[in-house]
Amino acid sequence: MELTPAELTVLGLVVERPQHGYDLERVIEQRGIRQWTDIGFSSIYYLLAKLEQRGLLHVPQAPAAARSRRVFHPTDEGRRVAAQNTLAVIAEARPHPQPLLVGVANLALLTPQQYEQALRTRLTQLDGRIAAIRAAQHAQGSLPHAAREVFSYSLSLMQAERQWLAHRVQVPHDEPDR
Repeated sequence: MELTPAELTVLGLVVERPQHGYDLERVIEQRGIRQWTDIGFSSIYYLLAKLEQRGLLHVPQAPAAARSRRVFHPTDEGRRVAAQNTLAVIAEARPHPQPLLVGVANLALLTPQQYEQALRTRLTQLDGRIAAIRAAQHAQGSLPHAAREVFSYSLSLMQAERQWLAHRVQVPHDEPDR
């Protein structure tokens, strides 16, 4: 059974620790998960319901209280499917859309000055994102291994992009807090 990235992310967080929708929202926000996947606040409960209907999550002793306080637990099948999908996503080098490449492929529409300014603007924004992710990572304190790896990989990709951008606009590669 193949899962979407959003489904796998939510299922993986519940496998990590049983939780309800509000807990998931907090973890998604704290770890900056929306930087790399499309999980809106309103879609969390939709994803939980979908995963529950597919038999990947269950709610033992569902309270009669508010639906939002139902604590979801992974089923054995949920753990198996999550592990299988995780292995596939990690092992398979799949192409992923990169909007920057669409812009670069259309350079004939820009002057060299416009291109350079756009690269400088992107570089400034990227420096801000790198700083924000580092701050979020440090604010977390102790994190599960998976979360540490996500931060590490994300920062590595951004630093590689920063190096490429800096080379194109010949900005010093000095990064604060390296």
